[in-house]
Amino acid sequence: MSVKHSLLALLTQGPRYGYHLRAEFEERTGSTWPLNIGQVYTTLDRLERDGLVEDQGDDGAGHRIYAITEAGRAETEDWFAQPSRPSNPPRNELAIKLAIAVTTQGVDVERVIQAQRSATLRALQDVTRAKRSTGGESRPADLAGLLVLESLIFTAEAEIRWLDHCEAAVLRAARSGQLPAAPAAVSAPAPAPTPSRTAVPTTAGTSRRHTSSQQKDR
Repeated sequence: MSVKHSLLALLTQGPRYGYHLRAEFEERTGSTWPLNIGQVYTTLDRLERDGLVEDQGDDGAGHRIYAITEAGRAETEDWFAQPSRPSNPPRNELAIKLAIAVTTQGVDVERVIQAQRSATLRALQDVTRAKRSTGGESRPADLAGLLVLESLIFTAEAEIRWLDHCEAAVLRAARSGQLPAAPAAVSAPAPAPTPSRTAVPTTAGTSRRHTSSQQKDR
């Protein structure tokens, strides 16, 4: 996430102070990536150092106002014009975790995958609910927030498909002997039978519990 260029883009609409920039950024992105106000002012300091914004002083209400410079406008136009190309592959914590799990003896990789799938499904449900509660596309800010939420939905769906692929690959490797079998789960001891309760069939063919006549008399 480029906080630097996002703040520059907001400043093309006119001078702003830090809290104003933070509120506007969060509104336009559907409050998906909350900004720390300290991060905002640290970024503004760096932009000022690089000649991309200028400090216009206090507005009389205790707010430090920043304005974009011509160099800042050129930087923003270039940001919008150029496709996003990370110079290095981004570090994906989940991919790293699975890579280490597959190569570490004693790790139940299937359990790791299943736990992640459950968590990603919950996140997908949360984002889907958030999308339903948006105000549609009546304002540019609404459309902006909707696009961000849909990006998160597509990302979660892709991760679930990838986890399904990983699980299938792990199962094939385990069957072929390329991976050691997952450690057996420790079974809990079976509970002792309760003499006062007897399972009897019901008319529907299922079983239900009857309390002994001795307990009924109590």
